[in-house]
Amino acid sequence: MLFILAFIITCEALGQEPLHTNDILRQAYQQAAREKKNVFVIFHASWCGWCHKMDSAMNEPEMKPLFNKNYVITHLTIKESKDKKHLENPGAEELLARYRGNDQGIPYWLIFDKNGRLLADSQMRPEGAGPAAPGKNTGCPASEEEVAHFVKVLSVTSSLNVEELDAVKKRFLQNQ
Repeated sequence: MLFILAFIITCEALGQEPLHTNDILRQAYQQAAREKKNVFVIFHASWCGWCHKMDSAMNEPEMKPLFNKNYVITHLTIKESKDKKHLENPGAEELLARYRGNDQGIPYWLIFDKNGRLLADSQMRPEGAGPAAPGKNTGCPASEEEVAHFVKVLSVTSSLNVEELDAVKKRFLQNQ
């Protein structure tokens, strides 16, 4: 993950176009395969307060090891203001639309296995509804319902134990 972030920052500092979404995902899948993890993709923008809250929560000293032991976390920049369009990852909007998130707001997240198979997304759907059913984006989970969805997703896409999931729940409920 550090390599991916360092590369993106270097490209931005040199004025180069950000990496294409396909390149970012390919690198993330390769890393996930090596490290036996899943890939956690977060769509975000520099202006998005909830995106910053999500990143802050996931990167707190108590939370970061929990997420890092289970996921290769990567960000795709979308929906930037006109003067920051150069920060957007080419192909990210198309990926967001492919997974029915283009009208859901941000942050929006997807979890893939090491082979690129979608395991979960940030949409809460009615009980029993399939992944194609429309849902509500939990974004950066904050309400009881959103956090419950987030914890449920983490429980089936990670090796987090009950105590760790409870710690995640408590932390994200602080976002209210």
